Amino acid sequence: MTLLAAGSVALAAAGDRLVAEPPARLHPVAWLGRALGPLDRPWHHPRLAGAVTALVVPLLAAAAVAGVVALAGRIDPLVGAAVAGLALFVSTSRRLLVDEARAVVAASESDLPSARRRLRSLAGREATTLSAAEVRSAAVESAAENLSDGLVAPLAGFALLAPLSLPAAAAAAAWVKAVNTLDSTFGYRSVPMGWAPARLDDTVMLLPARASAVVLAVAAGRPGALRRARPLARRPASPNAGWPMATLAAALDVRLTKPGAYDIPAGDALPTPADATRGVAVVSRAGWLVFGATAGVVALC
Repeated sequence: MTLLAAGSVALAAAGDRLVAEPPARLHPVAWLGRALGPLDRPWHHPRLAGAVTALVVPLLAAAAVAGVVALAGRIDPLVGAAVAGLALFVSTSRRLLVDEARAVVAASESDLPSARRRLRSLAGREATTLSAAEVRSAAVESAAENLSDGLVAPLAGFALLAPLSLPAAAAAAAWVKAVNTLDSTFGYRSVPMGWAPARLDDTVMLLPARASAVVLAVAAGRPGALRRARPLARRPASPNAGWPMATLAAALDVRLTKPGAYDIPAGDALPTPADATRGVAVVSRAGWLVFGATAGVVALC
């Protein structure tokens, strides 16, 4: 069972490398995002509606994935492992994140308006007045934060339940991805029902965010970045996002900032194109380290 689970992780990693992500029309996470649209409306009791949504939606996603993997496993264990790998593939993201961050950094040098537009795929912030250096800062911050949300957390869920069963492991990854999708959709102060999804995401991401900081320091070859990042990680309002962002800033010796929100002064200046390119490369390496570590852990459990 553990070798099959390791094979599922390897298949997810191969899918990430070769495909990046399925087209939106075929992507279950995109389906979930569209299905959540009708819930974004006035509610008589918005916090209750948010709490019910945060409880039910991830459980439904997990149950659906567990059922499909279990049915596939009845056909043949290898088929079950392949389906679990596909479920893990659509629950994680590395290459698309890295490719988009690289594209934003490259465009910041030659076509700032284009870089600002492309930044919307990475960071939910107003970009029309950002300087080129601020755009690069946002790309580096988002790459670090999304490593935690989009890769480390679902892989951690998979590894946690892999010793139990493949359906349970795939369900855990899907549950984590659904929680993160809920937070991305509703977890804003302007959305009355967003309190519960945001708090649930904060709780789920507590350990993955800190684990991501460790992996980023290792991938950068700068273990001391963790010590420097500790006081800086509290600068953003999020209890979790500051850890990978501050660690990467410390590893690069740069300042990262979101105007009007926070400043992470791990260096004197905002990222140059070379700094930002190096930061994205660190995130890419960290992603491969996480895939490899997850496969190794589930193979040995």
